[in-house]
Amino acid sequence: MYEHDGEEFFVIDGHVHCWDASEENVIHEGGEEFIKCFYDYHTGFTPEEHQWSFEEYRHYDPERMVRDLFVDGPVDMAIFQSTYLTDFYEEGFNTAEQNAVLADEYPERFIVNGTFDPRDGEEGMQYLEELHDRFDLQGVKVYTAEWRGESKGWRLDDPETFEFLEKCEELGIENVHPHKGPTIRPLNRDAFDVADVDDAASSFPDLNFIVEHVGLPRLDDFCFIAAQEPNVYGGLAVAAPFAWNRPRKFAEILGELLFWLGEDRLLFGSDYAIWEPDWLVPEVMNFEFTAEERAEYGVEWDAEAKRKVMGENAADLYDIDIDERMGTLADDEISREFDLGGQYEAVADD
Repeated sequence: MYEHDGEEFFVIDGHVHCWDASEENVIHEGGEEFIKCFYDYHTGFTPEEHQWSFEEYRHYDPERMVRDLFVDGPVDMAIFQSTYLTDFYEEGFNTAEQNAVLADEYPERFIVNGTFDPRDGEEGMQYLEELHDRFDLQGVKVYTAEWRGESKGWRLDDPETFEFLEKCEELGIENVHPHKGPTIRPLNRDAFDVADVDDAASSFPDLNFIVEHVGLPRLDDFCFIAAQEPNVYGGLAVAAPFAWNRPRKFAEILGELLFWLGEDRLLFGSDYAIWEPDWLVPEVMNFEFTAEERAEYGVEWDAEAKRKVMGENAADLYDIDIDERMGTLADDEISREFDLGGQYEAVADD
């Protein structure tokens, strides 16, 4: 539990990875470019005292991740967003199976999201069903800019994609997380464009589309789409670090999102291990709009909004009863090992 201004906040990190970009796993020069670009984002938007070396950044110990999120960091639960990139990495960059190693060990703390790629056809449909059977999927992360052979991307509004979205409906997988953010070398900018969210969200009103990275740098396009589509949400991964070194830009991003979407449709995410929540959560929580910014956007970043964005909205999407989960976390393996149980028991007693 994170304490802020005398109040406790249940934090669900909605966007984490346990990736493998080790040299042994790279099979295409694109894999090397990709992790170097990730590292550029890390060093450019991380306080110097929190920066990692490139070698440890390539492939970190899963137990370090547990410590960074739940022990040294203020996170209570986290959602794995799988990113395969199997043309770049022999065993994949960040697959559901890789993420499941930690999720199986700490099921109270982690949720594993699967994936689909419409270019995989019937084989991909079978794989989605297998992932659902194994993990009881509630969500999928889709990466429209991923290279596959000669193809350098796909769209959410493709007819083939609609077949997979229909399968998600059939299986009860309600949360679709499309990656729509800044370009990552060597992937193509246009494949990250947010425009294809509109038709998909309109055509599947019973699914939730949590647009990761809120379409940056296409924030206006995203906001206007989300304003029309009540099943479109914004994931703050990539946007959140602006609170540290670009506070006026963060005010613009957050102000527009709160104005157009409101506080009920935004989810915090650290994008671990690009950034660590131990410093990122305080930066986001301590951010304040100026009087001029509050007048411009007509919104507040108050305790109620923070409570929703930092945890409650993700809990609603993933059917997490926070009070019940706090009781579970008070005596889970991590709380026992690191003596964390008291923070949950005290809040539950209140």
